[in-house]
This record gives sequence, structure tokens and C-alpha cells, in this order.
Amino acid sequence: MKNEYGKFEQLVQKLDPGIKLICAWELKGGISAQVTGLEMLQSTGRIIRMIVRQHGDNDLKRNPNIAADEHRLLGILKSAGLPVPKPYYIEQSCEVFSKPCLLIEFIEGKPDFTPSNLNDHILQLAINLAKIHHVDCAKLRLSFLPKLENSYGEMLDSKDGAILDETLNLSLIRDLLKSYMPLRPMNKEVILHGDYWPGNILWKEDKLVSIIDWEDSGLGDPLADLANSQLEILFHFGMDAMSDFTIQYKSMMLELNFTNLPFWQLFAALRLSDFPEWGLEKSKENSWKKRHKSFVRQAINQIRLN
Repeated sequence: MKNEYGKFEQLVQKLDPGIKLICAWELKGGISAQVTGLEMLQSTGRIIRMIVRQHGDNDLKRNPNIAADEHRLLGILKSAGLPVPKPYYIEQSCEVFSKPCLLIEFIEGKPDFTPSNLNDHILQLAINLAKIHHVDCAKLRLSFLPKLENSYGEMLDSKDGAILDETLNLSLIRDLLKSYMPLRPMNKEVILHGDYWPGNILWKEDKLVSIIDWEDSGLGDPLADLANSQLEILFHFGMDAMSDFTIQYKSMMLELNFTNLPFWQLFAALRLSDFPEWGLEKSKENSWKKRHKSFVRQAINQIRLN
């Protein structure tokens, strides 16, 4: 961090020549991006904080414009009244760092995996996912966002020849999905977060204050987001919490057709199956694998019933 302090000074000078950098510190928890906190002194004497986000190589390879896209999307979502960090500046010239980076709002809060009131916690998660999906895309220019269904299709192909964890029935899931692809569209495209899970939600005093990390966002069926969130909530909070989350979300999204939900649940199960990479304690890994299998079993049963 000391070696890069001068670079952060250059960055804030690009934002505002009158700002003085006081300190910079690495923020833990980011996997796909390097996240740094900055404290600065404005010429007015006011102390402010911001976040620097530098996307990782994998994200940049997938989308070289990912920084500009996230900056633009955050502006759209902020204008729509969603609890997301305000984007302040994007540095694309790579004059300061070797990669593009974003300067965004610093929001006091942190993920909460042990909420004091789980029912209210789940309700707020459902409310805010519904808010994302209710953003009126017809009035917005969103052609810069990818179609996430394309990446889901690529997920099936990318597993060809790979070693799959057959204790999780991943080959069965993949083959079943391939036999039903492409899915018939039943809902209007909406903005998708792409990775709406408890680790990407900031809380302060039991209130949801920010939804972060939008690098996986795109356009698609809202059920893709719902399914991903269902499995993450099942992992972290259990079956009752997942059921409650689903009921609450459905009550706010009456216009949706949920017929294809089991297919999106199987996609979520494929996506969230790399347990060895998560560094879990063995007991937690075993527990989550059981929940994963139960989630898959219910989805397959529902497909067969339909």
C-alpha cells in the first residue's frame, strides 16, 4: 500500500486538484476486484471518504470496458433511487494504474451473516431485489449491459471436459439443462445484479444501506437473480429463510411468470458449486453441500412435475 500511496494521490488530484489525500487502506473481502479506502481533505476543510475499485484480470478479460460499464450503471441505479454507491470518477487512461479504476462513494456498513432479526433481514433483502427488478428499463439506454442468459449458456459449454463434482450431480444438472435450452422467454428483461448474495449487501444498525459489487450485472430474466439469491440464502441462513425470502419476493413481483424458476435454480446450482475454492471449514462445507443437493433435488422434481 505504501508503494501505491503516490498513485492514489495522483488519482484524487484528477478528481479534484484541491483535494489532499490523508490516508489509504486496503479493504478486505474483495475477490474479483482490489478495493481501497481513501480519506481526503477538501479545500473547504471537510474530510470525506471514497472507495477505489480496480477490477481483476478475469473480469477485464471478459469485458475490457467493465469499469466504464459499472460506473455508468451505478449512475443509473443511483438516479433510480436504489441504495448503491454514488460513482464519482472513472480513470480509464491507465496513466495512474495499469488498469482502469473507479472512485465511488464510501458507505459505512458491512455484510451481516448473523442478523439480530432474521425475518426483517430477509424482508429487506427481498424488497431491494424487487426494487432492482422494477427499474423501468424501457426508459433507459442499457445496450452496454450484456445479456446474462448468454453467459449462462456458456457455463454449460465451459463444463465440457472439466472434472465435475459428481457428489453434487453436476453432470446430471448440465445435461438436463442442455436438453431444455433455449428456455422460452416468459418475463421482460430487467437489470440483474448477477451476484445478489449476503456478502454484497452492506448493513448498518440492522438497515440495508448499500448493494455493492455490480461487475456481474447484465440484462435478463429476473428469475436468474432470484434463483442465485435463493441458494445463497439457503447456504447462509437455512431453508426457512430461503422460503420466506421467496414468498416475500413473489408478493412484490406479481407480474412475473415463475414457470422457469426451477431451470434458473439449476443454473444457480452449477454456478455455486466450487466449494473447495471457498475455503470453508469442513463441517460447513458438508452442511452446504447437503443444502445444495436438497436445492437441486427440489428443482428437478418441480421440472418433472411440470
